[in-house]
Amino acid sequence: MKLIAGNWKMHGTSEALSEVRAIAERARALEGRVEVALCVPATLIHRASEAVPGFAIGAQDMHHKDKGAHTGDVCAAMLHDAGASLVIVGHSERRDAHREADADVRAKAEAALGADLRVIVCVGESLEEREAGRAVATVAAQVDASLPRCAFDPDRLAVAYEPIWAIGTGRVAECGDIEQMHSAIRERLVAAYGEAGAKVRILYGGSVKASNAGEIFAVAEVGGALVGGASLSAEDFLPIVEAAAA
Repeated sequence: MKLIAGNWKMHGTSEALSEVRAIAERARALEGRVEVALCVPATLIHRASEAVPGFAIGAQDMHHKDKGAHTGDVCAAMLHDAGASLVIVGHSERRDAHREADADVRAKAEAALGADLRVIVCVGESLEEREAGRAVATVAAQVDASLPRCAFDPDRLAVAYEPIWAIGTGRVAECGDIEQMHSAIRERLVAAYGEAGAKVRILYGGSVKASNAGEIFAVAEVGGALVGGASLSAEDFLPIVEAAAA
């Protein structure tokens, strides 16, 4: 079953809860055919989880420590307490703007799993790395260094491949490129976890929308999507969810 996770990024106030309700209502009707989650801003996690009980509400980042002098940060236990059931770590915007290294991402993933959160670990290459022929090598190295090394249920981990040059640009990787990259990621997952690595879902994230979702979901090893801008409204997001359910 495919996982479709929306990443609202720095969008959404209490007025947006109507979109959360609309998305959750349709997702419940498709239960058993597709899994849906929304990763909202930290300020909305509690209200969203109360507005749609039982629907997966997630966070977009967290600190790897369980407490301490980390002004402005939130830890896994805080997210869980607020109502989150999953968290994104290692998104390219965090890696770039906040200079997060693979080791940081791995520490966050391990802390999240230890706090009973599901985790989406993001990896992806820049346009310069792709044009230089280093795309697969770059992403494979990120996977190797970012994956948690603690014991966990493979259903609680997903890896999201997000070609950085496609995020929010309207550009989408060719299906052949997506298949090549997802296959390479699968190889690294199996190398790290053995049989369990074959069960970890690999999501595609890079300007996914209703018009291209069906084609992307038909690609081998695509186990769902991490959706940015198109997840902000039920009108744009639900056709992607329905494409995955089909």
